[in-house]
Amino acid sequence: MTWIEDPEFAPDKPFGPQTLPYGVLVTGSGPVAAVRVGRHALPLRGIAGQLGPRLADLVAGGSLDPLLAAGRAHWRELRERLTELVTADRAPAGAELVRTDWHTLVLPFTVADYVDFFSSRHHAENVARIAHRAVAQLPESWSHLPVAYHGRSGTVYVSGTDIHRPSGQRKASGDLHPAFGPTRRLDFEAEVGFVCGGEPAARVPTSEFPEHVFGVVLVNDWSARDIQMWESTPLGPFLAKSFATSISGWITPLEALEHARIPLPGPEQPLQRYLVEHEPWGLDLRLEVRCNETVVARPRFEHMSWSPAQQLAHMTVNGAPVRPGDLFASGTVSGPERDQRGCLLELTWGGAEPITLQDGEQRTFLQDGDRVTLGGSAPGPGGTVIGLGEVTGTVLAAARR
Repeated sequence: MTWIEDPEFAPDKPFGPQTLPYGVLVTGSGPVAAVRVGRHALPLRGIAGQLGPRLADLVAGGSLDPLLAAGRAHWRELRERLTELVTADRAPAGAELVRTDWHTLVLPFTVADYVDFFSSRHHAENVARIAHRAVAQLPESWSHLPVAYHGRSGTVYVSGTDIHRPSGQRKASGDLHPAFGPTRRLDFEAEVGFVCGGEPAARVPTSEFPEHVFGVVLVNDWSARDIQMWESTPLGPFLAKSFATSISGWITPLEALEHARIPLPGPEQPLQRYLVEHEPWGLDLRLEVRCNETVVARPRFEHMSWSPAQQLAHMTVNGAPVRPGDLFASGTVSGPERDQRGCLLELTWGGAEPITLQDGEQRTFLQDGDRVTLGGSAPGPGGTVIGLGEVTGTVLAAARR
C-alpha cells in the first residue's frame, strides 16, 4: 500500500519503488529536481523539509549538481529516506505529484568532462570486418586496456532534443579529393553512460567505483560514419562524433543496480594491476533500440569486454581526476547475434544489407525525420525489474550556415 495512486508505481513495474531515478523537469515555478514514481514525478523541493537538514539543500534547487558533489553517504541516505516516504500510506507534507509526460525534462546536471569508450569486442570486430572486408584484427592494445576518446561536454543533450544532421569532410573510395557537406551515413550508437560524483579523485581503484559513480543513463552517441572513416586515419574520430550525444533525462541510481551485477568473461591475458577487479562490476542491462516505431536491436550489456569500474580506473590512472558531473560512456553495446548489434553500421553491414521498418521502408542509415529511441531494464531485488530512462532524438536536416 502506498499513497501514490499510479498503477505503474508497483514492484512488478520498471519504475516502481525499487528504481526511483532522479531527474529535473520544468514546472510552473521553473526547473525542479524530482524522483520518478511510475508515470508521475515527485518534485523534491516541496518535501525538502521532510528529508532532514543534511539532505534538504541538496535537492531543493533546479539541478542535481549539489547532490552529485555530496558523495555516496548522502546518496544512500537520500534513497533510503525517499523509499520510506513514497511507500508510506500517507503523503508527506508538501508532496505534489506531476505527470512526467506533461512536463519537459532538462539536462539534470552540468556535464564536466565526457569520455566515450570502445569496449565491445563484438562491435570492434564487426567494424573491422566491415572496413577491411577481411578477418577482424584489432590493435594489440585493445585487449590490454579500455580504448577511449574524449568527447565534447557542450554537445551532450537531454532526451527529446532534436539533432541536426552534421556536416564535415568525407571521401568515398575512388574520389580524387574529399567533399564537404552533410553526412550521408548518420548512425545511432546504443550505449550506457555513468554519471560521476563525490570528491574529485585520481588513480581510482576498481574497488572504489561506487564511491565516484552516482548513477546510470542510456546514451545515444550519434555518429557520422562517412565523416568518421575519412578523419579517423590516422587519429580518432572528431567531427564525426562531437556534434551530439543524447542521454536519458532520468538517472538510475547505481544503488538500484546491485542485483544486476555480474562477472565479466575472464581476460585474455594477465591485466595490469590497476585493472584487476576483486568484485564484479559487469552489469546485466538489457537494451532495446527503436527506429521510428520498429524495434531494430536488443543489445545486452553483459557482452562488454571491459566493466565500468575498469573504465574509470583507466580514465584516472595517469593522474587525471574524476569530478562531479563527469560522464563516461561504454561505447556501442553489441552482442554475438545479429539483433544484438548496437548501431546501423553493424545492423546493415556497412549499408550492404538494409533493414526493413514496420511501414515497409528500408534503411541503411538514418534519414531526416527518423526518430531513434533507446530503452532498457535490469533485474532488481526479488524478481523485480529496474527501469532505465529512455533516450530519444529526432533527426533534422542539416542546419544552414
